[in-house]
Amino acid sequence: MPRVLIIGTGIAGLFAALRLANAGQTVTVLTKQRPKDSSTNWAQGGIAAILDKTNVSEIDGHVADTLRAGDGMCDKSVVQMVVEEAGGRIQDLLEIGVKFEKTPHGEFQLAKEGGHSSRRILHAKDATGREIERALNDAAQHHPNISMKPNTLAIDLIQREHKSPEKGICGVWALDQDSGNVETIAGDAVLLATGGAGQLWDKTTNPSVATGDGVAMAYRTGACIENMAYVQFHPTALRMEGERPFLITEALRGEGAVLLDHEGYAEWCKDKKQDPAGLSFTLSASKEGSMATRDIVARAIDQRLAETGKSHVWLVTQHLESERLKLRFPMIAERLETYGLTLGKDPLPVGPAAHYMVGGLKVDIHGRALLASNNQTIPGLFAIGEVACTGMHGANRLASNSLLEAVVFAHQTSEYLIENHPQSNPQELPGWRSDGLDTLSEHGPIAHDRTTLNQTMRFEVGISRKYSRLQRAIRRLSLLEQETNAIWKASLPTREIVELRNMILVGRLVAEDANERTENKGLHYNKDIISIDE
Repeated sequence: MPRVLIIGTGIAGLFAALRLANAGQTVTVLTKQRPKDSSTNWAQGGIAAILDKTNVSEIDGHVADTLRAGDGMCDKSVVQMVVEEAGGRIQDLLEIGVKFEKTPHGEFQLAKEGGHSSRRILHAKDATGREIERALNDAAQHHPNISMKPNTLAIDLIQREHKSPEKGICGVWALDQDSGNVETIAGDAVLLATGGAGQLWDKTTNPSVATGDGVAMAYRTGACIENMAYVQFHPTALRMEGERPFLITEALRGEGAVLLDHEGYAEWCKDKKQDPAGLSFTLSASKEGSMATRDIVARAIDQRLAETGKSHVWLVTQHLESERLKLRFPMIAERLETYGLTLGKDPLPVGPAAHYMVGGLKVDIHGRALLASNNQTIPGLFAIGEVACTGMHGANRLASNSLLEAVVFAHQTSEYLIENHPQSNPQELPGWRSDGLDTLSEHGPIAHDRTTLNQTMRFEVGISRKYSRLQRAIRRLSLLEQETNAIWKASLPTREIVELRNMILVGRLVAEDANERTENKGLHYNKDIISIDE
């Protein structure tokens, strides 16, 4: 049986591992921290899904909402497939042991988020990702065909023939962070499920592992990377002085919470009997107001903060029943209480934070990675989850479609590998080059360079962009890349240098793609393009 190597332990990686292992294949799963340290574990809102495939009107509604959010850039055939597959994949998750919230009558309790025209989001209160991760991890840890390798950081992909990506991928070099040694790990097929790159920005909802490793590794082997300009900033991350952003799920707005700036909040406080959603000033240019798609709401908040000089806007819940909110959003309520804030009582200071990479490694309907040179598939290399660009999200991801896309493409890729066994590699794989390399003893420059990267991405490659800023970012990132590569070539690998090398590369890819665009679409918004149009 083929040996499958999966890098990443979010919903995509673990679902694929279980599907392949159940079919008798030998699976090794790498993760650079603990298995539960993934973006999936941090997902609050839920998973959008129409459970009844014969409900044509609901299927059509979900497809239409996804296409509208994607601003004309989605692959409609992919969207249709993913939405139609949802019911089957939800049943798979239930059989694995995932428990979604139900009503007293035993029906799934469905939520609504921005951009959705109806309630179609399954959830486990406000800890859906944690519940999915729990069930998948429990099943994977006890499966005899799955070997888990925590604290193992993938460094680079191994090509079957040096500098010949068309020949395929046959393994990975990885740093065992416990021993400090670099291991050569073979795989007849390598599945990248490495997640996103939120750590490029200093304000992000992502865990520390989200450093763009999969995109960087694949790019270095000649893989096609596309739509990197489309980076989703979540509109409502809690802003507390000296604290990292904490995601406040969009589902809270689905239950009636409203976004107001300081002026709007002061106006509402004069007469709290009125509905705050009816105030003259809204944070969105859309008729949906606080429930518009994330690109619109995040951009409106960003613009308002620039105009007022404030550090946040307010997410208002005082007009809603406090106890009901605490029951529906217990994790958020508990976190807020540590700051002396109470749902249904206090306004919440929020602002945008980097959240999701819509672009990534271009793949086909089976999750097969494609070559940049000719768009042909790369033998042995697959990508699923946030690291992949499937065509599902277009220019902007619709809320709660990410977990759905991840599980559907994990299924698609697994089924392909079960039916089409990858070619085995009979040759002995090369070891990691280490002769003449020194131990990295001075970490100060790396920390400084990472801060420079974060600041560059925040101010030059943020929600609103300009050509001059993008070009300045490209120059700065290119210089950082040269300096980091010099350290890289002379040093034994550490997690700090591996991640910095990857993040700088991915940051440059984002800035370059944004700089080449001449049209504003979805998450990409260039003020210079607006002025030209006007």
